[in-house]
Amino acid sequence: MSADPSGLPLKGLGLPGGASLLRGLARLGVHSVGDLLLYLPRRYEDRRAITPVAELVGGSPATVRVRVVDVRVEKTWRRGVQRTIATLADESGVVEAIWYGRRFIERRLHPGGEIVASGRVKAIGWRAQLEAPEFSALEGGESVNAGRIVPIYRLTKGVTALSLRAAVRQLIDQFGAELTDPLPAGVRTRHELMPLAAALTEAHWPSEFEQRDAALRRLAFDELLAVQLSLVRRRRRRAKGAAPSIKVPQRDRAEIEEAIRSGLRREGASTPAPLWTSDQSAAIDAILTDLAAGEPMLRLLQGDVGTGKTAVALVAAAAAARAGLQCAMLAPTELLARQHAATAAKLFAPLGIRVDLLVGSASAAERRNVRAAAADGSIALLIGTHALFSEATQFASLGLVIVDEQHRFGVEERAQLTAKGEGEPHLLLMTATPIPRTIAQLLYADVASSELRELPAGRQPIRTAIRSSAELDRLWSFVVSEAGAGRGTFVVVPRIGDEDPGEEPSGETGGDALEAAGEAGVVEQAKRIAAAAPGLNVGVVHGRQSTVERSGVMDGFTRGEVDIVVGTTVVEVGVDVPRASVMVIMSADRFGLATLHQLRGRVGRGGSEGWCVLVSDSEDEVARARLEAIESTRDGFLLAERDVELRGEGDVLGTDQSGLPPLRVAALSRAEDRALAVVARAEAEGLLDSIGRPLPASRPLIESYLRGWPTAVLLSREG
Repeated sequence: MSADPSGLPLKGLGLPGGASLLRGLARLGVHSVGDLLLYLPRRYEDRRAITPVAELVGGSPATVRVRVVDVRVEKTWRRGVQRTIATLADESGVVEAIWYGRRFIERRLHPGGEIVASGRVKAIGWRAQLEAPEFSALEGGESVNAGRIVPIYRLTKGVTALSLRAAVRQLIDQFGAELTDPLPAGVRTRHELMPLAAALTEAHWPSEFEQRDAALRRLAFDELLAVQLSLVRRRRRRAKGAAPSIKVPQRDRAEIEEAIRSGLRREGASTPAPLWTSDQSAAIDAILTDLAAGEPMLRLLQGDVGTGKTAVALVAAAAAARAGLQCAMLAPTELLARQHAATAAKLFAPLGIRVDLLVGSASAAERRNVRAAAADGSIALLIGTHALFSEATQFASLGLVIVDEQHRFGVEERAQLTAKGEGEPHLLLMTATPIPRTIAQLLYADVASSELRELPAGRQPIRTAIRSSAELDRLWSFVVSEAGAGRGTFVVVPRIGDEDPGEEPSGETGGDALEAAGEAGVVEQAKRIAAAAPGLNVGVVHGRQSTVERSGVMDGFTRGEVDIVVGTTVVEVGVDVPRASVMVIMSADRFGLATLHQLRGRVGRGGSEGWCVLVSDSEDEVARARLEAIESTRDGFLLAERDVELRGEGDVLGTDQSGLPPLRVAALSRAEDRALAVVARAEAEGLLDSIGRPLPASRPLIESYLRGWPTAVLLSREG
């Protein structure tokens, strides 16, 4: 065992709060000393000023130093709920404090004892009252919960503010001096960074807010350096790999592009094959250049909704096939995989390129036959879901891997697929959720990127409007008129988990409960719509349905047998129904900008004008700002930047797809942390050799990060 205590389990350390605290911390992902020391406050309260009772003002937080005069417990009108009322006094006056449903309060307050209490003041007529204040007995004239800058943590069941503060204080006192500081003194001096023990102390118990800021800067630097080391190592190791050179003669390229563009012409259209947009042409040029270079391609194709990124990817797949190599295309859902397979089979038929599908719902015999054809090289393009990862799925000559909606897959999953090739297959990542440029420049600097912004010819702009629930009758009348013209409508209902998380998550709601709640919400909404739009056929799709059931509803919608599809965000990704003209998003304020933009892109694909209606009664300023942003622009890249401004980077960092851990301290939505990431990148470049191995001087630092401090990173121990 390492002498560094950061990896020690919390169990057995005798932390205040006991087993209940440990269970609660486990729900928060906190298991070790390091985990808890890096479980930082979400905010801080300045409780250094003691307010005399006579000067308390309603509506404001305050801290008082008082004597307990009396404690009593009373029944309330709510059955089974009691309230504890304490009379508190100082030299200036008397104030009452009140707690509901917390019988333990009575046991902790003793008449005659002196406490420090902090809470919000409520004005009751001419009197002031403290609402459920935190308090602690004065010991030696000092309290860890008042008289100082106090940390406020995110809590869960079993974890109280008092027990958590006491546990953190115990760990700092017990282990702070023993923690190994991974940063060499020279690095700390060069960038004016605090020593680790001091940074942890000031991050949890700041002496001044300036010291807190300096502490968080040090911890953020550690985190960003760990991330940048992983990125630099990955880039250098991948650059040394050998990949097949896929060179496509100009004649073959012209044939491939013509077949795909002609196949994209709408059924029955007499117009010539649509031309590539300038963005599509540039992306195809870049991809084919990468494929021919002999070094493994790693390119991110960012296609704004409806800009034709799938067509570009299929050009690459056909190029690999013409070179005698196979391509695997990974999709996040069976619905999307089936859609891609149907599209590719149609477009590749004139080229003589075999396309097949591998999904979990296929019969054992079907999966066996497809895998045999992939193994002997008969299939040139195999499209599938997680079934592609199976050890039973092998390829004769895998040269290209395409990952659609790449943020749905982790780096380890992608590695499982690329490992099925000879050498290092080329990798093309696709996403319709643009990554903000300010973040991409830092965390995706090692990935070549192509952007599709232009809409192909024939795509109509989508009108976006915000409406209240009071306007639903008019909305359903509009939907009825669209159905009369042969056009269809999506209605999206949020699931329980679609809203922004609260400040104190319970961690008690399981996946089954969420799915059940989602189903109930969809079914209930479908009944209301059917009543408001009589005569229309309303179908439902949700996560508890089988793939066959969902596909049946969507096929009926495509054929015009279903007028309205009501569902959860199952329609967010990849669903392409040309007759769909209206997208109605209920409680739209509960969705992020990226999801709203994705949903909007599901309509207006058949040449008719599209509508996206955002239904919301929210008065929350941030939520309204999101809706107004989506209403004002169709530029997904601009919206991604705006989403970072409004909500922080969140999942847009792509920690899952990049194989990087989520940032716990640094926030790349802040300019100062982006600047710090640049500094960390420069340091990382000098810590690894040309193939990504740690240089001798950097081994202690990297070994510390390998042990999980300050955050788990994908740095191999090899070399």
